[in-house]
Amino acid sequence: MQISISGHHLDITDSLHHHVSEKVEKIVRHFDHVTNTNVVLQVEKKRHMAEATINTKGAMIHASSTCDDMYAAIDSMIGKLDRQVIKHKEKLTDHHRAESVAMQAEEVAAELLGTD
Repeated sequence: MQISISGHHLDITDSLHHHVSEKVEKIVRHFDHVTNTNVVLQVEKKRHMAEATINTKGAMIHASSTCDDMYAAIDSMIGKLDRQVIKHKEKLTDHHRAESVAMQAEEVAAELLGTD
């Protein structure tokens, strides 16, 4: 997974870079099909904005947040991304698979019992 962090009207310090990288790794724990992550941090007067776009298999997920503190904006944005990634992961999983496997097992059992 590639993480690119850029700043508009802001120098990306090592602590900001480490904080963003650490938070993005939490998202990867929930969903391993993340291929690329772009994070943009910007400051306009007293507004600190954090935006991120995650490229995954089958989707592009975007979230942004604005706060008075950059770290709070990053945390809020990561929370939004995390919820969206979990929702995307649930859409990908087939929740009816257990039912179809049980029905197939019943059909096979019925065939075996019927031919005896």
